[in-house]
Amino acid sequence: SLIFEVHVVLIEMLKTVMYRRGFSSIFGSRGLRSSAVGRSKEFEQPKTLQDIHDLLNLPKPKVRAYPMIDHTFDALVVGGGGAGLRASIGFAEAGYEVACISKLFPTRSHTVAAQGGINAALGNMEKDDWRWHMYDTVKGSDWLGDQDAIHYMCKEAPNAVKELEAYGVPFSRTEDGKIYQRAFGGQSLEFGKGGQAHRCAAAADRTGHAILHTLYKTAVNAQATFFIEYFVVDLIMEDGECRGCVALCLEDGTFHRFRANVTVIATGGYGRAYFSATSAHSCTGDGNAMVSRAGLPMEDLEFVQFHPTGIYGAGCLITEGARGEGGFLKNRNGERFMERYAPSAKDLASRDVVSRAMQMEILQGRGCGPDKDHIHLHLDHLPPSLLKERLPSIMETAKVFARVDMTKQAVPVLPTVHYNMGGIPTNYKGEVLTLDGDGNSKVVPGLMAAGEAACASVHGANRLGANSLLDIVVFGRAAPIFASEKYKPGQKQKPLKPDAGQFALENFDRMRWKKGSTKVADIRVQMQKCMQTYCGVFREDKLLKEGVKKIDEVYDSLEDLRVIDRTLVWNLDLLDALTLENLLINAVQTMHSAHNRTESRGAHSRDDFPERDDKNWMKHTISWVSRYNERLDNDRTVKIAYRPVNSQTLDPKEMETVPPGKRVY
Repeated sequence: SLIFEVHVVLIEMLKTVMYRRGFSSIFGSRGLRSSAVGRSKEFEQPKTLQDIHDLLNLPKPKVRAYPMIDHTFDALVVGGGGAGLRASIGFAEAGYEVACISKLFPTRSHTVAAQGGINAALGNMEKDDWRWHMYDTVKGSDWLGDQDAIHYMCKEAPNAVKELEAYGVPFSRTEDGKIYQRAFGGQSLEFGKGGQAHRCAAAADRTGHAILHTLYKTAVNAQATFFIEYFVVDLIMEDGECRGCVALCLEDGTFHRFRANVTVIATGGYGRAYFSATSAHSCTGDGNAMVSRAGLPMEDLEFVQFHPTGIYGAGCLITEGARGEGGFLKNRNGERFMERYAPSAKDLASRDVVSRAMQMEILQGRGCGPDKDHIHLHLDHLPPSLLKERLPSIMETAKVFARVDMTKQAVPVLPTVHYNMGGIPTNYKGEVLTLDGDGNSKVVPGLMAAGEAACASVHGANRLGANSLLDIVVFGRAAPIFASEKYKPGQKQKPLKPDAGQFALENFDRMRWKKGSTKVADIRVQMQKCMQTYCGVFREDKLLKEGVKKIDEVYDSLEDLRVIDRTLVWNLDLLDALTLENLLINAVQTMHSAHNRTESRGAHSRDDFPERDDKNWMKHTISWVSRYNERLDNDRTVKIAYRPVNSQTLDPKEMETVPPGKRVY
């Protein structure tokens, strides 16, 4: 009847109004049961909220429909992993009102997956010196690392690890009670002349897990304020200064505007831009993308580390500590082939060297398995008691994901994307840098970065194993120390402009109301396969040129994106769309930067330019990216400039510059 139909339309309009104001539906999934005019009938709801809007032909809500909840803190930390938690502890202990904003519960951050350990010249296994550690790090970076930052990191490493011990990190112990340190790739004694160093402090093979849980407990005790499961949409920039950020509370769909004197980006890497990666699905380069959308540059994104030992087919990490404890790689002929590629270090050569050697063995037909497409990692010669004590987690990982008992069988492994050396450019203090009109570096007021999201650059063209946990702890710790030189606890802040955060809401709203024909998952897999195919372990001009064309097309396809769910409460479809844009912002710059760098250095290996070219390329790539379906002044998606490598140490009296040399292991 007419009364029944009017009743239905009114109910649907009410639902739509509630939805436009950010409320999820209060109606059950089975629909509305009506008994109008003496009869009972099941009313079938439209299947999606988009169907409701299309049915009623309602206009898209305006951006101003999103109310804001304002917060003011002395300092903001975006990211709840190791770097973010260490920064939060530092600010809180120094008396700052600090907020840590994380899209995950902090102990689920990707730091928890770090296995092998954290480097520091403690000297618990043999005599050691932080200068030797610095030499190894500069050499590992293939001389693209900034030596002032490397100086700072390696010198601070012993104190940082002892501080972790004091916080309660349960490190493994030697028989005399000292922190146990294992051998790790690229680590030597006496400036490369004294043999293998045992510098990697470990908590079995769960070091990241131990550190992350300890840091979270310590941050809570220090009374840092946490905003957990809040997704930061964008930064608030005013006249070139960072004033805070805008975040969406995933639990209730409310928007929050945070104001602070200093904002620290600690959001991790973007490994999920690739098809096969050891990274968690949360590693989507959110902080990098926020900074890019703010018109600021990235640095050295072409340098992507492939870890030699990801489990074949699954990509799960087998720690370098497995080789540090005595494991080794063999090809299908049973040959320990690393002796040919790195006669001295063998299986403990730098990661990029080992990954390329494995890939060469496979390409030359010496891979293992029926398809000759992987390599075998052997630990079956080691005592089972040692494996259970030192490598318990990877024993379980190998059993679950490779279905092998590593006490009796070899583990099938393949190089897998593991780490991003590039990121947000910073100095050794953690202050974010950009270039001025003359091409000189200048500090962005109010903005800092730490951890994998940042590029200090301590890793240069290739990161040494176990320097990543060190990076997050040292530079997470450094951020509040150096921020205190400019900002004091309780320091008065000027009001935000009336339209502060409008840019973030517009970008969010644009993505929320996408009505194209392509699903998020379809674009994501296109991006991942493009990056895996055209920007892998080995690169050359023809592949990279095709990759640039294809990744630009994938990036522009965001215009045709279809977001099905338009609600604001725990909307994973919308969250996936937002993080897909973030991933693509990183992926596009990675591909363009790789095509632009015509040399081989560290993890960037060009078949057509096999040698390192210090004369023309000992410099950092600085890149800016346009919006999808837009172009920059050069009619390209990405604009590229350069910044010189800092080869000067902080104090020549403490440590002289490490001059460039041939990088052999």
